[in-house]
Amino acid sequence: KYKIPYILSAHGSVLRLMGKEFLKGLFDVCIGFKILNSAGKVAAVSNIEVEQYMSMGVSKDKITLIPNGINLSEFENAAELKGNFRGAYKLSGKKILLFIGRLNAIKGIDFLLKTFALISKDDKDTILVIAGPDDGYKSEIERLIRHLDINDRVLLIDGLYGEDKIAAMTDADLFVYPSKHEIFGIAPLEALMCGTPVIVTESCGCADFLREADAGIVVKYQDILQLSDAVKKILSKKDDAEDIAERGRELIQKQFNSNSISEKMIELYKSIYA
Repeated sequence: KYKIPYILSAHGSVLRLMGKEFLKGLFDVCIGFKILNSAGKVAAVSNIEVEQYMSMGVSKDKITLIPNGINLSEFENAAELKGNFRGAYKLSGKKILLFIGRLNAIKGIDFLLKTFALISKDDKDTILVIAGPDDGYKSEIERLIRHLDINDRVLLIDGLYGEDKIAAMTDADLFVYPSKHEIFGIAPLEALMCGTPVIVTESCGCADFLREADAGIVVKYQDILQLSDAVKKILSKKDDAEDIAERGRELIQKQFNSNSISEKMIELYKSIYA
């Protein structure tokens, strides 16, 4: 109405993939396309979101890729927290496979559990820790754990935040993010900042960044054998795991620190007034 240019940054709310249906979380069916296509510029956090925008008619030259950022200062004391999580949950001497996120079907936790059940046949020293608030899926996770007969190998706990989350990531031997669909996925980057190698599915928006920098292993969603092999590789080759984590930390410090991301957003806003 007032001809004021604006930038749209939906952060995954354009389309939310659940089962076979697309649920529009941010946009009303009647006005959503108009709002989207009338924007001066559109910011996408990943190539997955770029493709979603384009599928809704946004021209590629209007889209700018600006990933989510991380406040690096939150991880300055991560090393000092080492041992806290293991001590609290009596996991000394165990290898820890960690997932942190909402307990929702879209997070691929069933995929992770089935893979872990396969790994457990030969590996009796690794514990799977699943930490997150229930988002309507906890009972199914508990049922699947019983069905796979891995009750004594899986630790299912509430969400971890702040220093508790950083302590868990610091103590973990490997962080796995097995999502069915994730516009970006900040948790794997946080794990890398804690010095922990990561595995993500190619369905995660951050996968492209990690693959390009060789800063994490990327697997296909629901490919149990591929994920199993990747987990075994990381847990059995400490030097390789440390190299992945170090490359990941360098990547984040250069490309994902919140200050540089803020600068990119400022430049984007300036561009629509140029």
